[in-house]
Amino acid sequence: MRLVLVLMWLLHWLPLPVLGRMGEGLGNLLFFVIRKRRHITLTNLRLCLPERSEEERRQIARRHFQLYARSVLERGVLWWASETRLKKLIQVEPAVPLALIQSGPTILLCPHFVCLDVAGVAVMLESSLCSIYTEQRNKVFDQALRQGRSRFRPVKLFSRAEGVKPIIRAMQEKLPYFMLPDMDFGAKNAEFIPFFGVPAATLTAMPRLAASTQAKVVPVIATMLPDYRGWKVCFHAPWEHYPGDDITAATRQMNAFIEQEVLKAPAEYFWAHKRFKTRPPGEPGVY
Repeated sequence: MRLVLVLMWLLHWLPLPVLGRMGEGLGNLLFFVIRKRRHITLTNLRLCLPERSEEERRQIARRHFQLYARSVLERGVLWWASETRLKKLIQVEPAVPLALIQSGPTILLCPHFVCLDVAGVAVMLESSLCSIYTEQRNKVFDQALRQGRSRFRPVKLFSRAEGVKPIIRAMQEKLPYFMLPDMDFGAKNAEFIPFFGVPAATLTAMPRLAASTQAKVVPVIATMLPDYRGWKVCFHAPWEHYPGDDITAATRQMNAFIEQEVLKAPAEYFWAHKRFKTRPPGEPGVY
């Protein structure tokens, strides 16, 4: 792993068009080599985009592998490039909502697009934040990941096992909570909410936390700019009157928003995750 990190450090000096093309070439190879993840990706696309032809879904899957591998190589730029270079490469629209963050508890809702780390960097160039963190198995990579994500501002990272209390305390200190809510963590604390019409075990933590802290929910989406020019991070307007009295309806609103954003850049969503691993009682597995 140390050699991999050294290679990433060396590669981060390359111009982004060169690094991006290298990543896409690697992803193209991995699409054919990693059969298990290819199967998961194609299964997700078949479930979520049934209106597309099999060939169209395969093209999206192959492109997804290219962009995901590219995002991994480009992570070296996020971890080691200068602040000046990053500000040139990251296009923020309209701006990091600092005034909103400082006005009270804020949840930055960031779905799993392949370059979601760019959204975190865009925030940390302007403000500290807090988030849930899953410790990596490899200690060397874990340390590099933590250092890379916290080199501009102090960041509070909590494990899922710590529960919600430390997150609430951090939010009360005006640290925005960077939340990634769209993965399958099992049936506990989740409801089966449609995602592209398919029941998906979806954590209700986001609307519940918003309700208990009266936090503003600001969706943020990170995508790649064309022609290897960098990345775009779009901060949406905070959701009004959210979550309301119906947590299930609020969770459904969240999934519907993510669907809308996925359709804008379908190859950039993290399809290689087993989003439908947990099934409603009596339903067979899909993978």
